[in-house]
Amino acid sequence: MSKARIAVIGAGLMGHGIAQVFALAGHDVTVYDAVEASLKTVRDRIAENLRDLDEDVTAYERVRPLGDLSEAVREADYVVEAAPEDLPLKQKLFADIERHVRPDTILASNTSVIPITQIMGGLERRERALGTHWWNPPFLVPLVEVIGTEWTSQAAIDFTMKLHADVGKTPAHVKKDVPGFIGNRLQHALWREAISLVERGICDAETVDIVIKAAFGRRLAVLGPLENADMVGTDLTLAIHRIVLPDIESRPGPSPYLEQLVAGGKLGFKSGEGFRTWTPEQQTELRAKVIRHLKQARAQDV
Repeated sequence: MSKARIAVIGAGLMGHGIAQVFALAGHDVTVYDAVEASLKTVRDRIAENLRDLDEDVTAYERVRPLGDLSEAVREADYVVEAAPEDLPLKQKLFADIERHVRPDTILASNTSVIPITQIMGGLERRERALGTHWWNPPFLVPLVEVIGTEWTSQAAIDFTMKLHADVGKTPAHVKKDVPGFIGNRLQHALWREAISLVERGICDAETVDIVIKAAFGRRLAVLGPLENADMVGTDLTLAIHRIVLPDIESRPGPSPYLEQLVAGGKLGFKSGEGFRTWTPEQQTELRAKVIRHLKQARAQDV
């Protein structure tokens, strides 16, 4: 694929990382953000990441921060929005973007859970609109979920899948636009049962995390759940499900225990206590441990 002109809407945590990936792959990237402070630091943050990863620091020079939305998207072949998870905000952004881009420019939202249909439904040319859900941090986690709607053209899907594969990502086509797409539906199904185990007094929060990290979590990077089911046999999987599934948490709404934590101001790292208590030192150590693990996994992928 020839180098596309990329526009990233949002210079925050996800936006600057997405811009970094495209710039490192040789694409010219414009970045728009309404917050001037974020724009001023976006190239410095990208350069810092590149140095930390021992990659080509000069790639940040292909990133051009712009405070004017129309200028940022006017020449773009591909626009990806990485704004906060606010549906009216995203809808307004895309309505504004559509007025300034070419008819063939592909428009993508990086939402984590909001159905793309809701975000893009008001556009005039909905066939060129889709979702691309990157995972945090974008420059270390390979997956990008590519979500089509009932209106998205196959050409837009094909272009987007190839664009992301060519910059070293692992694109996964989500064929139906559902809340949470694939990854977050799987992740939060696990979280729902994890919370339920604590709520029901079966174990404490620390034990839940120990069991996951010391057991099937070790295999997940190389053995997906359906590969595992085939490995042990679908007959055994069915037998286990007949015993276990009736007792697994199935309530359609959030856990009352989780709601009590939030109502009580126990918000996790940001308050120092959530399911567990966290000192500032413990928070720093865990964040650093996650980054080290992702870097090691990335090195093995290469």
